[in-house]
Amino acid sequence: MDTLSVTAIAGSAAILGGVGLFFAALIAVVNRKFRVWEDPRIDAVAAMLPGNNCGACGQPGCRAFAEQAVQGAIAPAVCTVASPDVRADIAGYLGVDVGQAVQRVARLLCAGGQDVAPDRAEYRGLGTCKAAAAVAGGGKGCVWGCLGLADCEVACTFDAIWMNRVGLPVVIPGKCTACGDCVTACPRDLFVVRPMDWKLIVQCKSLLEGEAAERLCRVACNGCGKCAVDAPAGVIEMKDGLAVVDYARNDLAGPEATRRCPTGAIVWVEGAQFARGAAAPDRRAAEEALA
Repeated sequence: MDTLSVTAIAGSAAILGGVGLFFAALIAVVNRKFRVWEDPRIDAVAAMLPGNNCGACGQPGCRAFAEQAVQGAIAPAVCTVASPDVRADIAGYLGVDVGQAVQRVARLLCAGGQDVAPDRAEYRGLGTCKAAAAVAGGGKGCVWGCLGLADCEVACTFDAIWMNRVGLPVVIPGKCTACGDCVTACPRDLFVVRPMDWKLIVQCKSLLEGEAAERLCRVACNGCGKCAVDAPAGVIEMKDGLAVVDYARNDLAGPEATRRCPTGAIVWVEGAQFARGAAAPDRRAAEEALA
């Protein structure tokens, strides 16, 4: 290799080295000037959390919850998935009160199991609610009702839903984290997530009235309006033949609205739904009863 080639290579290396050093220095300056400091407690709190990233707390994930908790914007108790001991540990670490949070739980707006809501046809397609709903609405006579093919049970990663013997999903409040996966899974939008202290529930979404509604389901809301008359003023309104509860007036609601309902469509729920009649015990019955 001649002297000229060596000189050219050395010059190129010097130029590349100089460019590298320049950008390294530039990056160091930019990093120092624009570096965002992060509270190390965020990592510690995130490590204490369950790591489910379920969104039940209203945050997009556990780390986002940890950030809000460290800032004092959210109480440890709001994480309903964490055990009471974990919430207490987080509160102790941050030097704050555990706080209080009203438990929220998934509720099904349908009580039409196989015993009270007959099928209009035999469905033999793919065994999911989503598929059945796409094929002429499935085999159920009530086009608003629960199809009973357990999409919600499959979607629940917390094992908080089981299908009873009449094909209705039963939510175990003690296991439900209010993540909303069942809400997303139901093709008929029958699941809602509500505070546990909202105990007045209309278990029907049918827009038919009178005998037309009852022919499709014996526990359908028939639009009689007795619940609206018996409830405190403004708590229940009849809309398109269906009783609708105004939960902004939840503090006024009471069981008196349910007492004259001729079909049992409106109920006052303490704990789990469908703890009556055809919602028969199975291997999880004891767990549900204690929830």
